[in-house]
Amino acid sequence: MGSMLRAAGLRGLPDLIEELGGDREALPARYGVPAAAVDSDNEVISSNDAARLLQGAAAALNCPDLGLRLAARQDIAILGPLAVAIENSATLGDALDCAGRFLFVHSPALTIDQVPDPSHRPGVIGLRYRGTEWDALPPVAADHGLGLLHRITIVLIGGRYGLRSVHLPHRPAAPVARYTEFFGADVRFGQADALLRVPATLVDAPITGGSRMLRDVALDYLKSHLPATAPTLEVRVRQLLTRSLGSTPADITAIARHLRTHPRTLQRRLAASGTTFDKILDSVRREAAHRLITTTDVPFAQVTAMVGLTEQSALTRAVRRWYGQAPRELRRNIHPVP
Repeated sequence: MGSMLRAAGLRGLPDLIEELGGDREALPARYGVPAAAVDSDNEVISSNDAARLLQGAAAALNCPDLGLRLAARQDIAILGPLAVAIENSATLGDALDCAGRFLFVHSPALTIDQVPDPSHRPGVIGLRYRGTEWDALPPVAADHGLGLLHRITIVLIGGRYGLRSVHLPHRPAAPVARYTEFFGADVRFGQADALLRVPATLVDAPITGGSRMLRDVALDYLKSHLPATAPTLEVRVRQLLTRSLGSTPADITAIARHLRTHPRTLQRRLAASGTTFDKILDSVRREAAHRLITTTDVPFAQVTAMVGLTEQSALTRAVRRWYGQAPRELRRNIHPVP
């Protein structure tokens, strides 16, 4: 299912859909997103549904640059209280640090951070925008998120900020000229990450007109009034395993690669939090198996594959260990045969 996103992240999309000749209510509803929720800061929607909606709307409306168009009509206000803290930071570096710490309030599925320049040019860094629940951000979502980061940076700095080039992980959905027009810089596709290559000195650039008092008030609010906390490493591993179960190898090497760390480092960090990779994997398999066995009529051979096991006998042993009975008994006891 994935994590949730503040619906304000899609603010303006129903109007854009209507302007492009689509149905502002029916099209979002097709992807499980109520159109009425999008303009409400108090609503949350599935991050996966939001990404699917952006991708589907771009195709249905024959608008390959939909992500850029949506970014062009949004501003930092979609981030709610986090926007106040960012706008009142002393420097862009402070603002980026604030966004990195609290972006999970907007969506645990998204992160922003500083990384070394992938082109290895001295005096250049990358401002990276990425998702935690996909191997690569869906193309329209990547266009939208990086486009919005670009626009917010312009507003915070007060104009052009020395953008060297833009990296996107996908092929161009729209003509390349559309991307270069939007960003005002060279755009390179098929890259490892979605990021903006900027001068390293940009993090020291002051944000004028801010108030330290307002920033502190906003941060206090984020810390004390919002119960959500950043997803722990265990939660992130669980999310990745749940998403990949039955489709890709459920091994620590693959998960560590996605988290950009070494498998031994990942195992040490999990041990420090009181768990192990194998325990998390076993729990994810247990939950998936229970759901498939007790709420569907999927054959047990198919259940075996869907929970990432290779032998049906392995499923039988696991279910006996978890529930003290064989898969067939578990299904019969939940759904008695009349």
